[in-house]
Amino acid sequence: PYAYRIGKYEVSERMIDVANALGGLGVTQDARGPDYPATSVTWFEAARFVNWLNASTGHAPAYKFDAGGAFQLWQPSDAGYDPSNLYRNRRAKYFLPSLNEWHKAAYYDPAAGVYYDYPTGSDAVPDGIDFPGDPAFDAVFYDGGLNPGPNTVADVGVLSPYGTAGQGGNVREWEETAFDRINDAAMEDRLAAGGSVNDHPNLLASWNAGGGTMPQLVNPILGFRIAGIVPEPRIAAFLGMIAFTLLRYRRPTFFSISQ
Repeated sequence: PYAYRIGKYEVSERMIDVANALGGLGVTQDARGPDYPATSVTWFEAARFVNWLNASTGHAPAYKFDAGGAFQLWQPSDAGYDPSNLYRNRRAKYFLPSLNEWHKAAYYDPAAGVYYDYPTGSDAVPDGIDFPGDPAFDAVFYDGGLNPGPNTVADVGVLSPYGTAGQGGNVREWEETAFDRINDAAMEDRLAAGGSVNDHPNLLASWNAGGGTMPQLVNPILGFRIAGIVPEPRIAAFLGMIAFTLLRYRRPTFFSISQ
């Protein structure tokens, strides 16, 4: 078992803008507005954003890229090598959530000790978007009405029992995990979970692990969120920028999970 943290919100365009300005990342994204989820971001760009977060706080990169920018697997000679996960470096503080990390944050209720079918803390199909511009919903997905695009990262309906927003609907989210669950090939498809504003409720359900997507592709309804280990006190202030929630300390902007 281990403790980890996961972002309360999907990464926003504002966060990418900050990283591009400070780190020169050149991450591409759609342009709906600063509080909307960052979409049309490749898995590799999401990984480079994570690496920038690590570098900004003096930590090892989660993901390995060569001098030409090509994604590489970690090797036994690399410090922090993890033979069970050739994508992620053990020394990193921030990373893309794995299938299991993402799933537990979305569906598990730590108070009741049960997994729910939907990331709204319920086994009942949530209420979605009944008509374009529908202001009352449990999650942002197609329920008879099609919005022109996702909502802002905070306007996504009911939170999960752990307090995460938008893990069901709004935009699909990149996971670290490869489609075959092994993480042993640099270019294999990655999982994208949670469903989107355009999807039906079955894609929000716990039994749907998400589809495989080529990591170099972009999609206007595909974004991501960040996970990380429980931080040292000296970097807690920095984490406010990426809107983590740490329920362990009952603070409104931080949250952790035991896996």
